[in-house]
Amino acid sequence: MDLGLKGKRALVLGASRGLGAAIARTLAEEGASVVAAARSDEKIRAWAGALPAEAGGRVTAARLDLANLASVEALAERLIAEGGVDILVNNSGGPPPADAREAKRADWLVQFEAMAANLFHLTQRLLPGMLAKKWGRIITIASSGVEQPIPRLALSNGIRSAVVGWSKTLASEVAGQGVTVNVVLPGRIETERVEELDAANAQRQGKTPEEVAEASKATIPAGRYGTPQEFADVVAFLASERASYVTGAKIRIDGGATRGI
Repeated sequence: MDLGLKGKRALVLGASRGLGAAIARTLAEEGASVVAAARSDEKIRAWAGALPAEAGGRVTAARLDLANLASVEALAERLIAEGGVDILVNNSGGPPPADAREAKRADWLVQFEAMAANLFHLTQRLLPGMLAKKWGRIITIASSGVEQPIPRLALSNGIRSAVVGWSKTLASEVAGQGVTVNVVLPGRIETERVEELDAANAQRQGKTPEEVAEASKATIPAGRYGTPQEFADVVAFLASERASYVTGAKIRIDGGATRGI
């Protein structure tokens, strides 16, 4: 299936590792020109250098700190000067674990800035270019915790739920102008972030990370963690010409782990 991504330009955030890196790689392999952004552009260059030459040549590394508005604004200005982007993949790092009872006001403010407010700002800056072309894709990576809150991830559950509300609102505003806006909800995907969470839970429970991971997999109908490539393939479809009638949606990629309908 030709996804119609050749000639499109994408910006993928959080692209140094995990889901962001998998998405950026996949879009490049499908023919898109990809600006892969993260705090560590060296890590981006490393994985891009391991791609086949044609795909790797479509990846440009950019340094971005989502917690720093000046960094966000600088990247927006650069991309606008270069003609904007057709595809924006909003992907922020996850906050530290915390119970709702213990998360401090300062924690909420700091994490909201990086995980929500600056994503909203970047999207607003890049959106006019999409509207002018009457074609655009805005895809935001959230978490299955917005539908089934994950214990000890109060900051993530709360802030990402706000991002989902914003995304749905924006989708309704631009649906008639060729721009789709969707949210993708990862469950347990085999990334460094999930390994870190399993390790933290293991330390708290007095277990090994392997024991925690096996217990987690037992709660997933698919019986395993997903792979970053499985996740990236769904995002690539949503970014494609083929997904032009999919907007305002929340797409779960969780092996059936979320219990609600």
